[in-house]
Amino acid sequence: MHFLTKKMMVRLSVVIITHNEERNIERCLESLSGIASEVIVVDSGSTDGTESICRQYGARFVHHDWEGFSCQKNFAETLVTGDWILSLDADEQVGEVLFDSIIELLGKGPHEGEVYSMNRLTNFCGHWIRHCGWYPDTKVRLWQRGTARWEGDVHEQLVFSKPVKTLQLKGDLLHYSYYTLDELATRQAHYYQLAAQEAYAKGRRCGRGALLWKPLWRFLRDYLFRGGFLDGEAGYTVCRMNAHYTFMKYATLRELNVK
Repeated sequence: MHFLTKKMMVRLSVVIITHNEERNIERCLESLSGIASEVIVVDSGSTDGTESICRQYGARFVHHDWEGFSCQKNFAETLVTGDWILSLDADEQVGEVLFDSIIELLGKGPHEGEVYSMNRLTNFCGHWIRHCGWYPDTKVRLWQRGTARWEGDVHEQLVFSKPVKTLQLKGDLLHYSYYTLDELATRQAHYYQLAAQEAYAKGRRCGRGALLWKPLWRFLRDYLFRGGFLDGEAGYTVCRMNAHYTFMKYATLRELNVK
């Protein structure tokens, strides 16, 4: 399968990092048909059908031992040959409106000094979550090669080597992240431990009162003020889990403080 179906002003390289993503990667790759000059997949040792699917779609598949999210993505950029980079996760899909926005951008040519953000819409157990603090979840994902690098261990972010102007693309990046409640709980358990360790390393402390008011505030903020109730039962579950994540993060930080 060839990703690029028409001549563009610039060559766009898409980079994806993977590990056992056979249930997601085909949807991701399918959504790139027509916009990518190349797709580079950096894999940290998949044992399922991820590699086979990627090769069927013509992606360049490269093994690289896991070094953390930022390191994996920075390594992927060293393999890029295109002028501009679009970074995706394996469980993401370029939505139709966003696809058209990218086509339009590539047709006229993006400008040096500009980077491009997009909203991310997450699917939780078959429900699109449009509130709860989960949306619009705006991410910068398209930039000129050689102008940025990823930093951070918990929630990696792009850091640019010089000032840039961020422009918003229309449409959504569709995020199929959580198929079950257990998957959300497992992911949060991983992240709250990393977040607590990062906070501890920065010298942050946690009193007993924070264990009560921080989770309570998180639930009220996400469910009431950010409209989580509008997402129905799924919204309530997400807000409850957000509050649980906050409690566990600060409980873990407090344990680190008293050691």
